[in-house]
Amino acid sequence: MSDRLQGLDIFVAAVESGSFARAATRLHLTRSAVGKGVARLESRLGARLFHRTTRSQALTDEGQRYYERCRRALDELDAAEAAVQAGREEVVGRLRLTCPELLGRRCVGPVLLALAGEHPRLVVEAHFSDRPSHLIDEGLDLAIRSGPLPDSTQFAARLLGHQWMGVYAAPAYLATHARPADTADLAATRDQHAFVVYGSDGWAKPWLFNGPQGRPFELDVTPRFTANSLEVLAQAATEGMGLVRLPIWLAAPAVASGALEPVFEEAVPFGYPLHALWPQSRSMPTRQRIVIDALAQRVPELIDAGRGILSGSQAAA
Repeated sequence: MSDRLQGLDIFVAAVESGSFARAATRLHLTRSAVGKGVARLESRLGARLFHRTTRSQALTDEGQRYYERCRRALDELDAAEAAVQAGREEVVGRLRLTCPELLGRRCVGPVLLALAGEHPRLVVEAHFSDRPSHLIDEGLDLAIRSGPLPDSTQFAARLLGHQWMGVYAAPAYLATHARPADTADLAATRDQHAFVVYGSDGWAKPWLFNGPQGRPFELDVTPRFTANSLEVLAQAATEGMGLVRLPIWLAAPAVASGALEPVFEEAVPFGYPLHALWPQSRSMPTRQRIVIDALAQRVPELIDAGRGILSGSQAAA
C-alpha cells in the first residue's frame, strides 16, 4: 500500500511540475528515481501514462483520466490529515465517554456541559450507565471508572480523586438506637442495628472500611432494605430505615439540611479511587486532553463536597 501511494505522489508531481526534473526537485528525489517511479506505475497499471520525447512530455488519454482520480485521492488524504491535525490543535470533533450513572449526572455531567459551552466545535456523546463498557470494542474515547483498575498495557489512566465514604443515619433513627462510636463498635453491635445496603437479586454488597494500618476490610451487614440505587438508599435512610454507607458528596445535601447525620468519624477514611481511563496511543487529540484536564480539575471539588460538613457534624456530635 505504501508503494502505491508513493507512486501516486511521484506521478502527480511529474504531471503538475511539467517535467521529471522539476518533479524530482519538488519531491527531493533524483530525476532517475522519478523516472523509475513512473515506469513502475505504468508497469503495474499495464498502460502508458505519458508521451515522452527528449524535449517534452504529455499525458496520454489514460494518463489524464488517471491523474484526475489521483488528484482527488490525494486531496482527500490532505483533508484527512488536516482534520487530524486540527483535532490535535483545536478543541474540535467528537468525544465519546462513558461513566457510572449517578456519578455522571451529579459530578461529571456539569463539567461536560461547561466544556461544550466553551468549545462550540466539541461534540460530546456522554453515556451514563452502571453497565461495564469495553472502550475499544465499543469505540469509546474515555471512561470514568470507580474502584481499582485492572493491570493492562492497553489503557492509560489519570487519577481524578477518591469517592470518600461515610456512615449516615436519620436523627430519628439515632434517637432510638445507640450511636456506634467507631468502626470496631459498629462491627461489635451490628446485630442491634438496621441497615440500608446497596445490592440486588438477594445479594448485598459488604461495607468496606480501612483498618488502623490503612488496610481495607469488609464488614458484612444484614440489610433491612436493599436497592441498586444510591439515591434510593439515601432516601430510605432519611426516612429512618437504618444506617447507610454513602459517598460523602451524595450525602452532603441531606447532612446540610439535617435529614441525615454522620454516625462517626473514621480514623482512616475509606475512598474508592476514581480514574479517567482511555485507550493507550502515541498521541492524544486536543479534545481528549482538554476533557481529561477539565475533569481532573473540577471533579475532585465535586466529589469532595461535604467533607467539611462531615467533619463539622462529627465534631458537634
